[in-house]
Amino acid sequence: MTPEEVGRRVVALLAPVEATASVSGGQGYARATVDVPPASWADAVRAARDDAELELDFLDWLSAVDELADGFDVVLHLWSVRHRHGLLLRTRVPRDAPVVASVVDLFPGAAWHERETHEMFGIDFVGHGELRPLLLPPEFEGHPLRKEFVLASRVAKPWPGAKEPGESEAGGGRRPVRPPGVPAPGEWGTTPTPAGAAGAGEGPRGGTPARPARERPARPAPGERPARPAAGEAGSGAGAAAAADEAGPLGRPLPGERPTGPPRQEPEPDAAEES
Repeated sequence: MTPEEVGRRVVALLAPVEATASVSGGQGYARATVDVPPASWADAVRAARDDAELELDFLDWLSAVDELADGFDVVLHLWSVRHRHGLLLRTRVPRDAPVVASVVDLFPGAAWHERETHEMFGIDFVGHGELRPLLLPPEFEGHPLRKEFVLASRVAKPWPGAKEPGESEAGGGRRPVRPPGVPAPGEWGTTPTPAGAAGAGEGPRGGTPARPARERPARPAPGERPARPAAGEAGSGAGAAAAADEAGPLGRPLPGERPTGPPRQEPEPDAAEES
């Protein structure tokens, strides 16, 4: 059955009760929606369940919507496992006396839904018999899903549960809370030193001293011959090291310097040739 056919069928079953049928949004997921008076709430649920053409035998969920001055809409979603069609059944109860009949005798699974709706909206379900708290502590006052309920009111009235991190003993304002394991600035370590601060840190414990610049000897210009150490200086340890430094790595000549080496030795003439 199409959503329009489901809505017309429910209205026909409830006649002469004034019921209004419509179709919800959702395009391919649209559902037939029927609004009935509160006095006919249980009769409408029974008719939708027992009719052979509808056979809406599965209760999906039950909840409410706060319409402020217009009251509360109690909404029930039924589904037919065999015919694969659904129904949104609604009724509106006044805000000053939100009372409607319970459907636990028709769908036992509605017990949990009615308890939650009673707890969150303050709607009484006559015939339920056990509307005790489900999600909130017994001493909690108010109905959190009503639009006039302000969660920030715990500033004036302490929150009944455990204190949140950062709350004072009086349950008042909160201080900033850092993530676990993240220390406060200056509790440990040092603050990075900005460039050019010469070790002047920003944190209370100071920064890391700047590393002194490494002094390097000036390199000779291309084509310039470096000065050689004196003969006496070359024999000493310091003079030898300086000579090694000036000669470049591995004794190689610097740029522009002529290579030098040991004097060339001429071979001695053979005795046979002399004779």
